[in-house]
Amino acid sequence: MSDTQPSVPSEGTSVVHLFLRVGPLVERTEVLAAFDAAVGRGSQVVTVAMLGHKSDLCVMALSPDQWDLRRLQTDLVSAGLELVDSYVSLTETSEYAQGIPDDMKQARLHPVLPPEGKPAFCFYPMSKRREAGANWFTLPYDDRKELMYEHGASGRRFAGRVQQVVTGSTGTDDYEWGVTLFCVHPDDVKDVVYTMRFDQASALYGEFGPFYVGMVADAGTVLTEIGVP
Repeated sequence: MSDTQPSVPSEGTSVVHLFLRVGPLVERTEVLAAFDAAVGRGSQVVTVAMLGHKSDLCVMALSPDQWDLRRLQTDLVSAGLELVDSYVSLTETSEYAQGIPDDMKQARLHPVLPPEGKPAFCFYPMSKRREAGANWFTLPYDDRKELMYEHGASGRRFAGRVQQVVTGSTGTDDYEWGVTLFCVHPDDVKDVVYTMRFDQASALYGEFGPFYVGMVADAGTVLTEIGVP
Protein backbone atom coordinates (compact mmCIF):
# COMPACT_ATOMS: atom_id res chain seq x y z
CA MET A 1 0.00 0.00 0.00
CA SER A 2 1.17 3.55 -0.73
CA ASP A 3 2.04 5.84 2.17
CA THR A 4 1.11 9.00 0.22
CA GLN A 5 -1.53 11.36 1.55
CA PRO A 6 -4.16 12.24 -1.09
CA SER A 7 -3.55 15.50 -2.95
CA VAL A 8 -7.14 16.47 -3.69
CA PRO A 9 -8.55 19.91 -4.55
CA SER A 10 -11.22 21.24 -2.21
CA GLU A 11 -13.44 21.73 -5.25
CA GLY A 12 -13.24 20.19 -8.70
CA THR A 13 -10.74 17.68 -10.02
CA SER A 14 -7.09 17.51 -11.03
CA VAL A 15 -6.12 17.45 -14.71
CA VAL A 16 -2.94 16.68 -16.61
CA HIS A 17 -2.20 16.73 -20.33
CA LEU A 18 0.75 14.47 -21.14
CA PHE A 19 2.38 14.80 -24.56
CA LEU A 20 4.39 11.70 -25.41
CA ARG A 21 6.56 10.32 -28.19
CA VAL A 22 6.91 6.68 -29.17
CA GLY A 23 10.26 5.40 -27.90
CA PRO A 24 12.24 2.49 -29.34
CA LEU A 25 11.35 0.19 -26.42
CA VAL A 26 7.66 0.98 -26.04
CA GLU A 27 5.47 -1.97 -25.03
CA ARG A 28 1.85 -1.82 -26.23
CA THR A 29 0.53 -4.17 -23.55
CA GLU A 30 2.16 -2.11 -20.80
CA VAL A 31 0.77 1.14 -22.16
CA LEU A 32 -2.74 -0.32 -22.28
CA ALA A 33 -2.27 -1.72 -18.78
CA ALA A 34 -1.33 1.77 -17.57
CA PHE A 35 -4.57 3.17 -18.96
CA ASP A 36 -6.61 0.33 -17.45
CA ALA A 37 -4.98 0.84 -14.06
CA ALA A 38 -5.72 4.57 -14.14
CA VAL A 39 -9.37 3.97 -14.98
CA GLY A 40 -9.52 1.37 -12.23
CA ARG A 41 -8.34 4.02 -9.76
CA GLY A 42 -11.21 6.27 -10.83
CA SER A 43 -9.45 8.47 -13.38
CA GLN A 44 -10.84 9.54 -16.73
CA VAL A 45 -8.38 9.01 -19.59
CA VAL A 46 -8.69 10.58 -23.05
CA THR A 47 -6.27 9.38 -25.74
CA VAL A 48 -5.42 11.48 -28.78
CA ALA A 49 -3.32 10.71 -31.86
CA MET A 50 -1.43 13.94 -32.47
CA LEU A 51 -0.67 15.67 -35.74
CA GLY A 52 2.66 17.36 -36.36
CA HIS A 53 6.09 17.13 -34.79
CA LYS A 54 5.33 18.16 -31.19
CA SER A 55 4.31 14.70 -29.99
CA ASP A 56 2.82 11.40 -31.15
CA LEU A 57 0.27 10.98 -28.36
CA CYS A 58 -1.65 13.17 -25.95
CA VAL A 59 -3.16 11.69 -22.82
CA MET A 60 -5.60 13.96 -21.03
CA ALA A 61 -6.32 12.51 -17.60
CA LEU A 62 -8.64 13.72 -14.85
CA SER A 63 -8.64 12.43 -11.29
CA PRO A 64 -9.64 13.66 -7.86
CA ASP A 65 -6.15 12.77 -6.60
CA GLN A 66 -3.00 14.18 -8.20
CA TRP A 67 -1.10 11.10 -7.03
CA ASP A 68 -3.16 8.99 -9.42
CA LEU A 69 -2.15 11.26 -12.30
CA ARG A 70 1.48 10.89 -11.23
CA ARG A 71 1.09 7.10 -11.20
CA LEU A 72 -0.28 7.16 -14.73
CA GLN A 73 2.64 9.32 -15.85
CA THR A 74 5.11 6.94 -14.21
CA ASP A 75 3.50 3.89 -15.79
CA LEU A 76 3.47 5.38 -19.30
CA VAL A 77 7.13 6.34 -19.13
CA SER A 78 7.99 2.91 -17.72
CA ALA A 79 6.17 1.39 -20.70
CA GLY A 80 8.60 3.09 -23.08
CA LEU A 81 6.81 6.31 -24.02
CA GLU A 82 8.93 9.47 -23.88
CA LEU A 83 7.35 12.48 -22.16
CA VAL A 84 8.12 15.59 -24.23
CA ASP A 85 5.69 18.12 -22.77
CA SER A 86 2.88 18.41 -20.24
CA TYR A 87 0.34 20.76 -18.72
CA VAL A 88 -1.06 20.66 -15.19
CA SER A 89 -4.35 22.30 -14.23
CA LEU A 90 -7.57 22.02 -12.19
CA THR A 91 -11.21 22.19 -13.18
CA GLU A 92 -12.91 25.33 -11.92
CA THR A 93 -15.87 27.66 -12.25
CA SER A 94 -15.05 31.18 -13.33
CA GLU A 95 -15.37 34.06 -10.90
CA TYR A 96 -17.64 35.58 -13.57
CA ALA A 97 -20.01 32.60 -13.49
CA GLN A 98 -21.12 32.78 -9.89
CA GLY A 99 -24.79 31.99 -9.45
CA ILE A 100 -25.06 29.62 -12.41
CA PRO A 101 -27.35 26.59 -11.91
CA ASP A 102 -25.77 23.74 -9.96
CA ASP A 103 -25.95 21.30 -12.89
CA MET A 104 -23.89 23.71 -15.01
CA LYS A 105 -21.42 24.19 -12.17
CA GLN A 106 -20.98 20.45 -11.70
CA ALA A 107 -20.49 19.96 -15.46
CA ARG A 108 -17.55 22.37 -15.30
CA LEU A 109 -16.07 20.92 -12.13
CA HIS A 110 -16.60 17.27 -13.12
CA PRO A 111 -16.80 16.99 -16.93
CA VAL A 112 -17.42 13.60 -18.50
CA LEU A 113 -14.92 13.14 -21.33
CA PRO A 114 -14.50 12.63 -24.18
CA PRO A 115 -17.84 13.81 -25.63
CA GLU A 116 -19.41 11.61 -28.28
CA GLY A 117 -19.24 12.66 -31.90
CA LYS A 118 -16.43 15.21 -31.44
CA PRO A 119 -13.17 13.54 -32.52
CA ALA A 120 -11.26 16.71 -33.50
CA PHE A 121 -9.04 17.79 -30.59
CA CYS A 122 -7.14 20.95 -29.74
CA PHE A 123 -5.32 22.07 -26.61
CA TYR A 124 -3.65 25.39 -25.87
CA PRO A 125 -2.75 27.37 -22.77
CA MET A 126 -3.46 31.08 -22.37
CA SER A 127 -3.10 33.98 -19.96
CA LYS A 128 -4.31 37.55 -19.65
CA ARG A 129 -1.88 40.39 -20.42
CA ARG A 130 -0.20 42.57 -17.83
CA GLU A 131 1.10 45.37 -20.04
CA ALA A 132 0.90 49.14 -19.82
CA GLY A 133 -2.40 50.10 -21.42
CA ALA A 134 -3.57 46.48 -21.55
CA ASN A 135 -3.40 45.11 -18.02
CA TRP A 136 -6.36 42.83 -17.39
CA PHE A 137 -5.72 42.77 -13.67
CA THR A 138 -6.09 46.53 -13.25
CA LEU A 139 -9.56 46.58 -14.85
CA PRO A 140 -12.51 46.95 -12.47
CA TYR A 141 -14.37 43.70 -11.83
CA ASP A 142 -17.55 44.86 -13.59
CA ASP A 143 -15.58 45.73 -16.74
CA ARG A 144 -13.89 42.33 -16.75
CA LYS A 145 -17.21 40.61 -16.18
CA GLU A 146 -18.79 42.41 -19.16
CA LEU A 147 -15.89 41.45 -21.42
CA MET A 148 -16.12 37.81 -20.34
CA TYR A 149 -19.87 37.78 -20.99
CA GLU A 150 -19.15 38.94 -24.55
CA HIS A 151 -16.51 36.23 -24.84
CA GLY A 152 -18.92 33.58 -23.56
CA ALA A 153 -21.63 34.67 -25.99
CA SER A 154 -19.22 34.14 -28.88
CA GLY A 155 -18.45 30.64 -27.67
CA ARG A 156 -22.12 29.71 -27.34
CA ARG A 157 -22.54 30.28 -31.07
CA PHE A 158 -20.65 27.00 -31.52
CA ALA A 159 -22.94 24.90 -29.31
CA GLY A 160 -23.26 21.42 -30.78
CA ARG A 161 -20.07 21.83 -32.81
CA VAL A 162 -17.58 22.46 -30.01
CA GLN A 163 -17.27 21.40 -26.38
CA GLN A 164 -14.81 23.60 -24.54
CA VAL A 165 -13.16 22.55 -21.28
CA VAL A 166 -11.36 25.43 -19.56
CA THR A 167 -9.16 24.46 -16.61
CA GLY A 168 -7.36 26.80 -14.25
CA SER A 169 -3.58 26.72 -14.00
CA THR A 170 -2.58 29.85 -12.07
CA GLY A 171 0.17 28.52 -9.84
CA THR A 172 0.16 25.04 -11.38
CA ASP A 173 1.75 25.75 -14.77
CA ASP A 174 3.23 28.50 -16.93
CA TYR A 175 -0.06 30.03 -18.12
CA GLU A 176 -3.27 30.84 -16.27
CA TRP A 177 -5.68 28.53 -18.10
CA GLY A 178 -5.62 25.44 -20.25
CA VAL A 179 -8.22 25.30 -23.02
CA THR A 180 -9.22 21.91 -24.44
CA LEU A 181 -11.55 21.81 -27.45
CA PHE A 182 -13.46 18.76 -28.65
CA CYS A 183 -14.99 19.46 -32.08
CA VAL A 184 -17.10 17.72 -34.71
CA HIS A 185 -14.84 18.80 -37.59
CA PRO A 186 -11.23 20.03 -37.72
CA ASP A 187 -12.33 23.37 -39.18
CA ASP A 188 -14.55 23.89 -36.13
CA VAL A 189 -11.31 24.33 -34.18
CA LYS A 190 -10.16 27.04 -36.56
CA ASP A 191 -13.53 28.77 -36.65
CA VAL A 192 -14.07 28.98 -32.91
CA VAL A 193 -10.54 30.16 -32.11
CA TYR A 194 -10.62 32.73 -34.93
CA THR A 195 -14.05 34.06 -33.96
CA MET A 196 -13.29 34.41 -30.25
CA ARG A 197 -10.01 36.24 -30.87
CA PHE A 198 -12.04 39.25 -32.04
CA ASP A 199 -13.61 39.64 -28.60
CA GLN A 200 -11.93 42.37 -26.58
CA ALA A 201 -11.13 39.90 -23.81
CA SER A 202 -8.82 38.13 -26.28
CA ALA A 203 -7.94 40.85 -28.80
CA LEU A 204 -6.65 43.25 -26.14
CA TYR A 205 -5.81 40.98 -23.25
CA GLY A 206 -5.18 37.44 -24.51
CA GLU A 207 -1.75 35.75 -24.56
CA PHE A 208 -1.69 32.31 -26.20
CA GLY A 209 0.75 29.46 -25.83
CA PRO A 210 1.47 26.61 -28.28
CA PHE A 211 -1.39 24.74 -29.96
CA TYR A 212 -1.62 20.94 -30.03
CA VAL A 213 -4.01 19.29 -32.49
CA GLY A 214 -5.04 15.68 -33.03
CA MET A 215 -7.83 13.12 -33.20
CA VAL A 216 -9.57 11.42 -30.28
CA ALA A 217 -10.04 7.64 -30.40
CA ASP A 218 -9.93 4.67 -28.06
CA ALA A 219 -6.51 3.75 -26.71
CA GLY A 220 -6.00 0.68 -28.90
CA THR A 221 -6.81 2.57 -32.09
CA VAL A 222 -4.57 5.50 -31.16
CA LEU A 223 -1.61 3.22 -30.39
CA THR A 224 -1.98 1.43 -33.72
CA GLU A 225 -2.20 4.71 -35.64
CA ILE A 226 0.94 6.13 -34.01
CA GLY A 227 2.96 2.99 -34.78
CA VAL A 228 2.71 0.91 -31.60
CA PRO A 229 1.65 -2.53 -32.90
